[in-house]
Amino acid sequence: MSRNNREIELYPTALTIAGSDSGGGAGIEADLRTFNAFGVYGCVALTAVTSQNPLEVRRVDPVPAEGVRCQIETVMDRIPVRFAKSGMLCNAEIVETVAEVVEERGLRLVCDPVMVSSSGARLLSEEAVELVRERLIPLADWITPNIPEAELLLGRRLSGPDDFRRAALECHERWGVSVLLKTGHARNGGKSAVDFVCREGRVYRLGSPRLSGVETASHGTGCTLSSALAAAFALELSWEQALCEAKAFVLGSLREAVMIAPKIPAMYPPVEDSVGEVRLEPAEGR
Repeated sequence: MSRNNREIELYPTALTIAGSDSGGGAGIEADLRTFNAFGVYGCVALTAVTSQNPLEVRRVDPVPAEGVRCQIETVMDRIPVRFAKSGMLCNAEIVETVAEVVEERGLRLVCDPVMVSSSGARLLSEEAVELVRERLIPLADWITPNIPEAELLLGRRLSGPDDFRRAALECHERWGVSVLLKTGHARNGGKSAVDFVCREGRVYRLGSPRLSGVETASHGTGCTLSSALAAAFALELSWEQALCEAKAFVLGSLREAVMIAPKIPAMYPPVEDSVGEVRLEPAEGR
């Protein structure tokens, strides 16, 4: 209580459940940087310690599943987490444990189903992928798969904007979750970077200008987008505003990338606001 006996206004808090990136570009490091830029206090449940830099991953050491559970529960026992995001979960045991805690605690969740690396390498076993499909995703408020991850979830190849639109709707109808399907892997060369959103049975296009020459700075875009979305929800923005703010934050972070080594740029929280360059509009068809 404050001195004048009024209730203290609590600072918005979000939780990231993800792995650590020793190079700082993705994982909990990117998530906490994003939470801070949004004015949200960030808490962590670490799932793995990775030994990596922007060019390679040398080692991954998972945290025991019960250790992940204890981190989430210990935070939530004292801190009213408004929203969480999940990222790299490493193995089936951790996926199941996170699903159990999310369900038990009623945790609001943006699930980034990290299954495939940007180079195309599988990051989860088939058993763990199945648990993400059947246990974790149905508990989430939003999921943010990229194209390879959506292909794994749906069990089919995706090609072109019409297929992406149908895939977003199919994910929504299958799991009853709101969907942000990221299409950066499509590399269609157009002037716009367009993702597909499905909420309450309606499909939308979420577009922003496509930047040229930023591919080498794109490490961590998925982590940054999902944590920006969770931060926006922790601030109690509408879903439309949250999507636009998250998309704009990634656009600005790529545009204002910093050089952290010779020929190695990295995304960094932007100074300029790019939300005016983002468009959310209904997609044609059903």
